[in-house]
Amino acid sequence: MLRVIAIDGPAASGKSSTGARVARELAWAHLDSGALYRALTLATIDQLTAPWSAQRILALAEELPVRLVLVGETFQPEVAGVQVEVAIRSERVTQQVSAVAAIPEVRRWVNARQRDAVAAHAAGVVVDGRDIGTVVFPDAPLKIFLTASAQERAKRRLTQRGHRVDDARLARESQALAARDEADATRPVAPLKPADDAVALDSTTLSLEEQVRQVVALARERFPD
Repeated sequence: MLRVIAIDGPAASGKSSTGARVARELAWAHLDSGALYRALTLATIDQLTAPWSAQRILALAEELPVRLVLVGETFQPEVAGVQVEVAIRSERVTQQVSAVAAIPEVRRWVNARQRDAVAAHAAGVVVDGRDIGTVVFPDAPLKIFLTASAQERAKRRLTQRGHRVDDARLARESQALAARDEADATRPVAPLKPADDAVALDSTTLSLEEQVRQVVALARERFPD
């Protein structure tokens, strides 16, 4: 049996936090697909001048290289041998990652690296992203589609960045997330949508602990040891 839990959902829905905790509870590895897209974006904006082509981005990714490295039980992105987990969360990367991730050749490249990572870790991997259950691992035995209200997601994102949550900031962040949702859901390649057999989980009123508890319970039903 393919030992993969696919967690998909819109930006700031809690996919990575939930995925990391679920992986820890199950003693599996965790892979945040968004981190690899962000690492590619970081390399692109630092090394290439616009306009960017798929050929130039992927040639750069192989040359540097951009890759996933298992550190403990977490797959982390490296660029030219340097871990970039902090750098990829910068605003300049956030502003450009949707454009890079929308390129079909880039998506195929990232998908191949994710499949390689899972194949090399037979104990099991929790993978989160936006097309994991629909495109990358359509045969995953457990698929979760994690959602939350736009306002709640905006509040979480502001708190994560250490910003004060006031009405003006909340409105701006909600608008930015709505634009990202629209871009992800309407892109021609691998649009954001739940897999037909995904379990929908609305985390608007759930704590992180409650989200994790529900997913772990489902996992223990689907993956009896």
